[in-house]
Amino acid sequence: MLNTALSLMSLAVIALVLGALFLLRRGGTKKQALLMLVLAAVLAGNVAIWTLPDATGKAPAAQAGR
Repeated sequence: MLNTALSLMSLAVIALVLGALFLLRRGGTKKQALLMLVLAAVLAGNVAIWTLPDATGKAPAAQAGR
């Protein structure tokens, strides 16, 4: 279940960045595009927290699956 959530979050990051770039290129509102990029950064940070290993070499996602 956690793997599915992390995968969906990664896809959402890609979609948000592409959507923000599209919005900026088309002359859309810069505030919305900036907020989309901020949300993408937050989601990417959450994915990184769950997948990167700690000092012991174990990722929190692997420990949660037990």
